[in-house]
Amino acid sequence: MAEPTSFEGMETVEEAVAFFERYETIVLVANSDVIDIGALRGAYSGDTLFVFFNKVYKVLSKPFEGEAVLVARSSPAGANIVYRREVDDVLRLLRGPRFQGVLNLKAGPQEVLSPAGEFGGVQVAHVDLAGTMEGFYPVTHVPTSGFALALLLSERCMGSRIVLAGFTARRSAKWKLFYDHDWTFEQIVLRLLFRSGRLEPAPGAARVEGALDAIARRLPGVTAEDVSLVAGDVLSERLESAHMGIDALMKVTRVQQRFDGWVRALKPRTRKEKRAAEPCQGR
Repeated sequence: MAEPTSFEGMETVEEAVAFFERYETIVLVANSDVIDIGALRGAYSGDTLFVFFNKVYKVLSKPFEGEAVLVARSSPAGANIVYRREVDDVLRLLRGPRFQGVLNLKAGPQEVLSPAGEFGGVQVAHVDLAGTMEGFYPVTHVPTSGFALALLLSERCMGSRIVLAGFTARRSAKWKLFYDHDWTFEQIVLRLLFRSGRLEPAPGAARVEGALDAIARRLPGVTAEDVSLVAGDVLSERLESAHMGIDALMKVTRVQQRFDGWVRALKPRTRKEKRAAEPCQGR
């Protein structure tokens, strides 16, 4: 399909790839407490495209003046920032002459894209990446927006430099991790892509090297592959032991679980649940 003339109205994966391929450097900025926007702007200037996700006020304290796109992730109730009524709070930090618009993205089959008119009058594109995850991402979870987009760009934008900033997948006192994403799977894939050079960590990020690499360096005659095989056996044993402990705890807390379920059933539905239950409006 031909390259779209503008960001607005972009709807297919091919059109999205054509848009991103215009940029020599693309920096994906995760909502993480390790992000230093000033340092990123200093390291990547000029025509670099910065890609932000959802609640950008977590990493931006003042309006961003660089070339930027906002990825607004959808759920079964539509775009998260729409049904949570956060569009204005988010866009006030990005509106400007170099802001390209909102990319309403879905990466799970049950997610619903929101109409363009619900994004505060800025340019809006819609892209469905659920198909790119089929047969690859664990079916028990849905990919994070950053992972789905990073994987697509690493595979399709071969002429662009794809930089990831803040993709640590680490819980902190300020940030939580949602259980509906497979963080372990994503980190494995991202680290492999870092090693292959198809993705690049932002300056200042810790070198992508884990404890297994350190073991292989320390022990003569032991390769990283040897360490991985033994580590897999050890982790399997520890995981099975943990499962046994969890099973015992589930049995002990059975009464509390039933009471918790009864209390939750009494709670009124959230705005998200109400939106998800409404007939699909389309875009």
